Amino acid sequence: MLIAIVVATPVLVVLGSFLAPEADIWQHLADNVLGGLILNTLKLLFCVIPLTAVLGISMGWLTAGCEYPGRRFFSWALVLPFAIPPYVFAFVYLGIFDFSGPVQGVIRDVFPAIGFIDIRNTAGVSLILSLAFYPYVYLMSRSAFLSQGPSTMEAARTLGQSPVGAFFRVALPMARPWVAAGLLLVAMETLADFGAVAIFNYDTFTTAIYKAWFGMFSLNAALQLSSILVVFVLTVLVLEQRFRQRLRFHETGAVSAPDRRLKLTGVSKWLAFTASLTLFLLAFALPCSQLGLWAWNSLNVDALRHLEHALNTLLLGMVTAVVTTAIAIVIAYSKSSNPGPVMRWASRLATLGYALPGTVLAVGVFIPAAWLDNRLLNTLGELTGIKAEIFIQGSLGLLIVAYAIRFMAAGFGSVDSAMQRITPSIVEAARSMGTRGTALLKRIYLPMTRTGVFTAAIFVLVDVMKEMPITLMMRPFNWDTLAVKIFEYTSEGEWELAALPAVGLILTGLLPVLLLTQRSESIK
Repeated sequence: MLIAIVVATPVLVVLGSFLAPEADIWQHLADNVLGGLILNTLKLLFCVIPLTAVLGISMGWLTAGCEYPGRRFFSWALVLPFAIPPYVFAFVYLGIFDFSGPVQGVIRDVFPAIGFIDIRNTAGVSLILSLAFYPYVYLMSRSAFLSQGPSTMEAARTLGQSPVGAFFRVALPMARPWVAAGLLLVAMETLADFGAVAIFNYDTFTTAIYKAWFGMFSLNAALQLSSILVVFVLTVLVLEQRFRQRLRFHETGAVSAPDRRLKLTGVSKWLAFTASLTLFLLAFALPCSQLGLWAWNSLNVDALRHLEHALNTLLLGMVTAVVTTAIAIVIAYSKSSNPGPVMRWASRLATLGYALPGTVLAVGVFIPAAWLDNRLLNTLGELTGIKAEIFIQGSLGLLIVAYAIRFMAAGFGSVDSAMQRITPSIVEAARSMGTRGTALLKRIYLPMTRTGVFTAAIFVLVDVMKEMPITLMMRPFNWDTLAVKIFEYTSEGEWELAALPAVGLILTGLLPVLLLTQRSESIK
């Protein structure tokens, strides 16, 4: 419960500012920025969600329910874009479509009448975010189609449905809960994205919060903007919950057998192959090839300085992974030992941070930390007469606390799933043999959940290494990570210099992707 209260504090701080508005700040926001921010945010949501739905569902259906050339390869290769952070997608494609880039050069030489193609607009940002986020929908819909089994489609076919009709009338409606869950994640990630929209100079709430804090040096304005974004996020969560409550489905437990998939023939199988190959090229092969080329060109003695940034990144990720996983074990163990409504709600509250954008969480964590810092310094000064320096704000400890709140859900999910495999009979048997308390945790829970614990640590480690806004806003002075260097280079248009740290992040990001792929393949 104490952990839940700590996690909920930033949310309450931000929402508290919404309930206690400052008239002059709101007047300034309403007159100058609010309309544009709301419009841009809505345009992104209305573009990214349908596009990711089309990409994710179509690829999920093709690789799970159909047989065509290359299906086995594309079933795992289409997950690989998960390893690329959205801000890396953003600067790679900006570099490719730059005036001096290869695309504009070809257009000038071959099709001069077309002129310069500018992708710094809503369509460009939406396409970049869709390429980065479609794997959420792909993984969820693919799992749904695999779990339906061949009998469902066969029943629809015997009732006279064509393959296309059976898909739209049976398979897709049955997959709605999974698709909705994937689209919810896409919506949350779109609202939370900071790096990609900042690189495109596309103003949304996350960039406005950053500018209000570090450009205008107005923490109150950042707080007021954060409160609006939190309302957006909570609205999306409530709508998703109400939508899901109206859906009730029962899985058959069967999976699509290899020999029962719909075998595409003629033109259709090559259309499926071309669509899968095009998406793989755009979402993984092309950006990685361009990054590899830039990284090779920028490989010199100065590149060694990135070793320090890589070590900082790895240190932050490992420490946060240990702290977050340890807390997740405590929460999951408490929930398992006391399966009542109090612990159930406490565990939900403790994982609420994942729904908050990094910029909002940074503001929500910084304000109570600053208040505590000032109180401690005043008390110390009154008692000893010593004027000490601030030690909570801008510290690594506070940064790790913010990370732990942000990524608690990623750690808790894996640990809790593993904990649920320990049946009450196993616990009762151990207790009957005199094993209780910490001994029970050490001899039963930890050994039986070590795979889940390891997975949780990997997920948190990689999430922290890729996290940009919290690191930018809360890191100690002159203490940089790979994500921070990418932001600094891309802010100055130095695409080649940003490539080397980006390659490092992608290689580390492949770890959870391989784990996800292994899990997905294991259910076939």
